[in-house]
Amino acid sequence: MELSTLINDVRRAVTFDASFYRQAANDERYSQQAVMVVIIVSALSGLGAFLGSLLGGNVIGALLVLILGVIMSIVGYYVWAYVIYYVGAQFFQGRATTPQLLRTLGYAYAPMALGLLSFIPCFGGLIALVGWLWSIACGFFAVREVHQLDDGKTLLTVIIGWVAVAIITAIFAMIGAIFGFGAMGIGSLFSG
Repeated sequence: MELSTLINDVRRAVTFDASFYRQAANDERYSQQAVMVVIIVSALSGLGAFLGSLLGGNVIGALLVLILGVIMSIVGYYVWAYVIYYVGAQFFQGRATTPQLLRTLGYAYAPMALGLLSFIPCFGGLIALVGWLWSIACGFFAVREVHQLDDGKTLLTVIIGWVAVAIITAIFAMIGAIFGFGAMGIGSLFSG
């Protein structure tokens, strides 16, 4: 896999190129690249959260945010794909397979790389939000092409998928907050 090919494929995905989503859905060679995109995007977003926590003066919390953020981003990708598969197939007679959705939604994750800039005061969160919304829009085009649904059914499928991801992320964030606060307390014991 060449880097220039990967960059071109990501460019096509983030510009809502329907032919790219059809091509990626039907070519198994895109599977590895899609997972690579998700891992890179997760690492970049995790790095942004890490820098934000680090600038706040919390080294241990920053490390936890980095690790949990990357893990949750990757888990979110799989949850999103499987929920979209289930909802689209069971409720709307969508035609996609899980591997097709994993390939296309992997590329749809690309705009969330803007999460790298989340550490910037005042504007970072807004930039990350734009990346998140852009990713949902890419997901819409991917699902519409692969599941072959109309716009209304596609929108419902994508939103239900993101709600499932948000709920799971919130649960893990609460768990992470509990352990993060515990880690800060332990860190303060040894810093003095």
